[in-house]
Amino acid sequence: MTDSPQQLDKRQVRLAFNRAAATYDGVAVLQREVGQRLLERLELIRLQPEWALDLGAGTGQITQALLRRYRGSRVLALDLAEAMLAQTRRAAGWWRRPRLVCGDAEQLPLADDSVDLLVSNLTLQWCNSLDRAFAEFRRVLRPGGALFFTTFGPDTLKEVRDSWAEVDGHSHTNRFIDMHDIGDALVRAGLAEPVMDVERLQLTYRDLPRLVREIKALGAHNVTAGRARSLTGRAHWRAFEQAYESRRRDGVLPVSYEVVYGHAWAPAAARQQRSGDEVRVPVDMLKRR
Repeated sequence: MTDSPQQLDKRQVRLAFNRAAATYDGVAVLQREVGQRLLERLELIRLQPEWALDLGAGTGQITQALLRRYRGSRVLALDLAEAMLAQTRRAAGWWRRPRLVCGDAEQLPLADDSVDLLVSNLTLQWCNSLDRAFAEFRRVLRPGGALFFTTFGPDTLKEVRDSWAEVDGHSHTNRFIDMHDIGDALVRAGLAEPVMDVERLQLTYRDLPRLVREIKALGAHNVTAGRARSLTGRAHWRAFEQAYESRRRDGVLPVSYEVVYGHAWAPAAARQQRSGDEVRVPVDMLKRR
């Protein structure tokens, strides 16, 4: 049973991404760009993982990059949707393949202290509890292991949300969490030295039907408990179109995305120094760009 209109229906999340697997790469421009920017941040650390985990692997962009970057490492690709993992398998080169795991970020089917690097690109927004997800990340990371992730912040899809708010009281977009609340959740999970930052990106579309088609092709449409369960009527849709058209600028319709970047460490008892509640990561674990 769901407790909140913003609670995600995980069954619907899985179904949406299974359906979207074949069309995802054709429209995932933003996801690829954010993934590339996330990978660039790995250059800031000196780490040669024995096991690296791509959590929320999707069609395998990050997985393939980890295989190329860490040639001596074993790479796991984990996703909630089986069809996405099938795409990851197809994308893998014959020379080296990742291990594929179907599972939920909030209940990882992995052993304690089993991975040295956990990378997650635009997956946390599909979790109902950040505390539960980060506790799982902390559990599976080995001492001194690194976590790098991206997710969406509250300004994401604000034009869609605000336009629908002029039409009805239903939830029409998924819930997105503020960067500071994400940082607080990292601390509660016992992850060390969390670093957060945010950037705002915008896509534009010539018309609303194309915008909606692309969101559906990504599997990113609304799956909250508070969504309308009946088909959207013609009058309802026209009202939404009119509300969105009022936001047209320079001949195009904008869609905003607030991208949150974060990284943190699993405490390494043998290597870290503590002072009260402060956790310090040694300089030799970092390197300059």
